[in-house]
Amino acid sequence: MNLRDLKYLVALADQKHFGRAAAACHVSQPTLSTQIRKLEDELGVPLVERAPRKVMLTPAGREAAERARRIVAEVEQMKEAARRSKDPEAGTVRLGIFPTLAPYLLPHVVPRVRARFPQLELLLVEEKSDELLARLRDGKLDAAVLALPVHDEQLHAEFLFEEPFVLAVPENHPLSRRDALTLDELAEQRLLLLEDGHCLREQALDVCRLSGAHERTEFRATSLETLRQMVAANVGVTLLPTLAIKPPVARSDNIHLLRFADSHPSRSIAMVWRRSSAMAGFLARLARVFADLPPGLLAPDAGDPAPLQQAATTAPAPRSDWG
Repeated sequence: MNLRDLKYLVALADQKHFGRAAAACHVSQPTLSTQIRKLEDELGVPLVERAPRKVMLTPAGREAAERARRIVAEVEQMKEAARRSKDPEAGTVRLGIFPTLAPYLLPHVVPRVRARFPQLELLLVEEKSDELLARLRDGKLDAAVLALPVHDEQLHAEFLFEEPFVLAVPENHPLSRRDALTLDELAEQRLLLLEDGHCLREQALDVCRLSGAHERTEFRATSLETLRQMVAANVGVTLLPTLAIKPPVARSDNIHLLRFADSHPSRSIAMVWRRSSAMAGFLARLARVFADLPPGLLAPDAGDPAPLQQAATTAPAPRSDWG
């Protein structure tokens, strides 16, 4: 048994197809199939149920694949630890970040990271929070920027900042003549929210529960930008995180923003990594760069509120790397 064979088994568990697993491992399908059979012979149990169009792991195969996944991840961590002992601020970091934060935070922090760690290759992955957590646990990510709370004793969460929410209303809405409202006043509103799976939806529902507000259930947006457009089209009102209303997001005259005058609903943002990570010391330094945002950036009422337009026209989408 060798590390290569364990990687083949993990790929097969992920892909559920010999051809796709072989492609992922950059080998031919017969090579991968032969090595899986050798692994089965060595362990003395079948690992795979082979059908003409479907591949399933046996119970023993699933257990072996999970153990193999942990072993492969540990070996990669060992290699990374050895490399970082020579140059801890160079190399690659695979960082996940969720969609309702990535386009609005990254323009502010990526230049600072590049200046602080000029030799670092930062690979950015934008996915929903549940997927990021799964990849982090599997060793496919080194760290992720997530909203708290994160319930996993195997993960360390380094708090970065608190991001307030603002209320976005159409320009002809009764509240558009005001600059602030109380949380109790939100109870009179029916909010447009994101679809299931977005952490921003859960955060907004928490605010609704605190205020007594309700969701407008006949519509659920697939993205924050869709929510913006629905507000601009006078369909309803919504909660927006503060970073999503700051430059480089463009102005729009048909959306009005209100801060909260009494209670200050917000979401807590943290950088999360495995407690066992060999990169923990470096990730703590990287987290400090992410936390060191420009003064006033997180203040909903700091300067001109920069009402909204489709941010995709100005806020660059996260890149897979920055070369």
